[in-house]
Amino acid sequence: MSTVTTSAQNLIPARTAVESWMREFQNWLCRQLETADGGATFRQDAWEHEGGGGGLTRVISNGDVLEKGGVNFSAVSGRMSEAAARQLLMPDPAYFATGVSVVQHPRSPLVPISHMNVRYFEAGNGEAWFGGGLDLTPIYVDETQARWFHEQIKISCDRHDASYYPRFKQWADEYFYLPHRQETRGVGGIFFDRLTVGRDGSFEELFAFVQDVGEVYGRTYAELIRRNRDQPHTETQKQWQLVRRGRYAEFNLAIDRGTKFGLETGGRTESILMSLPPQCEWHYDFQIAPNSPEAATQAWLRKDVEWA
Repeated sequence: MSTVTTSAQNLIPARTAVESWMREFQNWLCRQLETADGGATFRQDAWEHEGGGGGLTRVISNGDVLEKGGVNFSAVSGRMSEAAARQLLMPDPAYFATGVSVVQHPRSPLVPISHMNVRYFEAGNGEAWFGGGLDLTPIYVDETQARWFHEQIKISCDRHDASYYPRFKQWADEYFYLPHRQETRGVGGIFFDRLTVGRDGSFEELFAFVQDVGEVYGRTYAELIRRNRDQPHTETQKQWQLVRRGRYAEFNLAIDRGTKFGLETGGRTESILMSLPPQCEWHYDFQIAPNSPEAATQAWLRKDVEWA
């Protein structure tokens, strides 16, 4: 496959290749998660976008492990408003976008919430770039597992560029952060945006990296399910899960760029808000008991922890 250039006409083969892989990746990841859960399968909804293209939403619910989760594929095109283009820092209102977005909310408070997204954009002026990331939101932080998760991501990043993990880990610390709470969403991972074809690498190099991001997510999260699924939990732990889910919802509704992009471009609301947990709680002036397991987890929710 030839490297993408700044000519919009020459972007079509790259667009086709990425869209095809995104579809295949959705299928592969759903199989991994169904096997890890062992008790439920994904239902699917196909939908169309008013500007062009559409997507396939796949949702799993009431599984043995996964209370609610989604693996969403989309490939859409259109023209956003000038105001939306400015807000989203798009160089041109015309766009094509394809990607897979994943959020999993486990039933047990001892299995972490997980998120992954890989995406490819083309602007009407011919610019093309990749973005994505993955992160983990444990209800109770297991330091050993958090370090293992980051080590696996670092190994994957290092195959492509030794600078990727430290750069993108720092980016995740900054991005997956609730400034109004002064806490990170979880133990982080990596986040990257606008890895631009031609400036940051060839199409082939950047595409290969994004494919590895998808693979390491599927492999590591299936393993974390296996390690934690059969641990017993208490009602106190379940209540803490509902509080932490509330913080997750705050991030997705108030901060997440993907949510804003989907809503601003007329995306399918049910698919965009798939990321929200099935249940969560907010309590006025909620206080954590000192020296509790909950306090120990809260202490980990900060930037710049050297996990790997």
